[in-house]
Amino acid sequence: MLPYEFVGDWSGQLVATSIHAGHDLRPEVADLMILDESERRREEDPFTDAITSLMPARLLVHRSRFEADLNRSRDMAIYAGPEYCWGFDVWGSKGLPADVYARSLEYWDTFYTDLAVRLDEVAARGPFVMFDVHSYNHRRPGPEEPDEPWLKNPELDLGTGKVDREQFTPVIDALREAMASQGFDIRDEVKFFPKQLSNWVHHRYPGVGCVMTLEFKKTFMDEWTGVPDPDRLHVLAEALTNTIEPVEAALAAMSTAASQDSPGRLAS
Repeated sequence: MLPYEFVGDWSGQLVATSIHAGHDLRPEVADLMILDESERRREEDPFTDAITSLMPARLLVHRSRFEADLNRSRDMAIYAGPEYCWGFDVWGSKGLPADVYARSLEYWDTFYTDLAVRLDEVAARGPFVMFDVHSYNHRRPGPEEPDEPWLKNPELDLGTGKVDREQFTPVIDALREAMASQGFDIRDEVKFFPKQLSNWVHHRYPGVGCVMTLEFKKTFMDEWTGVPDPDRLHVLAEALTNTIEPVEAALAAMSTAASQDSPGRLAS
């Protein structure tokens, strides 16, 4: 299987990603990893690709974040020790060999090179929106313990990071209102803040790219057993699809002058 793929119709200005959904490892990494597979799976974002399944343009990542984390800066992307990844011992006493580390970084580099080629075409047409879809655990104390408090664990944690608010606030509001109107508890950056992917897009496409990071609480699966709830996943996929029309309308309503001033302007 390819490490990642661009699927769907990329002729529009709305893209959805699920960069932490993957579980695959290239063989040399799998041979070295001592981390229990179930523990690794808990810290990945399984089934977030299903949440994006009805979106028109999608970026799917099949490799595990434990090979290279595409949502961390290059210097932090490889989980070289426990301090990088929630205290887990991933590689044992021998650590990760330098050559394997280097090849994992090559994968990180290639991903962003390929993404730039695809998004340059999108940005050349004008402002665009990216839904950066993730998920998070909310039962960390244990499988038999109560859920963590609602106050600090929204159903959907919305991150906007370095979005150009002067330009894109109507787009952000459209997404927020569309999800809230469907009964979702959506709040802003309660637990998480956008990271590498969002920062990279906003740096490369200033005033053109708008990344909204969507962190869904894992109510669509049992985070300890890994068993999904297909019905809930379908609800989430449909809910996200129902945001397309209002978000695209808000994007189209942005002033023509602003839209024509920004396309194709890439940061160095």
